[in-house]
Amino acid sequence: MAPANLPSIFNATSSDIEQLLAAQCHIGSKNLQTHMQPYLWKTRADGVNVLNIGKTWEKIVLAARIIAAIDNPSDVCVISARPYGQRAVLKFAAHTGAQAIAGRFTPGSFTNYITRSFKEPRLIIVTDPRTDAQAIKEASYVNIPVIALCDTDSPTEFVDVAIPTNNKGRLSIGCVWWMLAREVLRLRGTIYNRETPWDVMVDLYFYRDPEAEAEEKVEEEKLPGVEEEGVVAIESGFPTTGEWEAAPAGFAAAAPAAEWSEAQGTTANWDASAPTAEWGAEAPKETSW
Repeated sequence: MAPANLPSIFNATSSDIEQLLAAQCHIGSKNLQTHMQPYLWKTRADGVNVLNIGKTWEKIVLAARIIAAIDNPSDVCVISARPYGQRAVLKFAAHTGAQAIAGRFTPGSFTNYITRSFKEPRLIIVTDPRTDAQAIKEASYVNIPVIALCDTDSPTEFVDVAIPTNNKGRLSIGCVWWMLAREVLRLRGTIYNRETPWDVMVDLYFYRDPEAEAEEKVEEEKLPGVEEEGVVAIESGFPTTGEWEAAPAGFAAAAPAAEWSEAQGTTANWDASAPTAEWGAEAPKETSW
């Protein structure tokens, strides 16, 4: 399924195709837009449309060449209102130098120069044309080219370059953004050649559930077990439970008495120093005025 419309240097390797298939980037939805018909490979018996992975790779390379042609990396704006793509766009912006809008898109960011978040990018890249419709609409007003990750049911109005992929899955969104960032860095020369692997793992672009991370953090911070308590006691100098049990009979009672007598003196000193005769005497009466 290797693309035939690219030079041989841009052909996908077997590992690239395996990653796209493992992330289920080829699984579309049951609905099909007319403009997405050229990217369709087949329709399964259950009605799910399957995308052509070769077309997906072609559009990833095309989008990377467009991004690399922009001299100033900060003139590229990556947008994702969907939670599954917010981490991916932030990492893409960190690695390529682009601007990221993760979360809600403020209306007027491209058209109203009074807005605090006003931007004038030369290119925008969106994760889903349906959820990021406001950004695409404003980009059409000011003639900004749009690159979008499009599923089989995604609207393609005002989209200049559509990357056919599954834009609803957590793994597929992260994988496509990771490959797009890698291709941009290859074209810019940051990665030496195509045979040199990128040291950034694809897992860094995947969405992570905050609740699952909080549960893992609680499990890591749980109280130490019995073995850990013994180690802490040995390091601090206190005897452990086993050492108390192994001590001879009467040791625990004799040790405090000996220490008390050494610190405070013998009982004879107490008897000699105490004036026994004065204890029985009556206390002097107070004079009333």
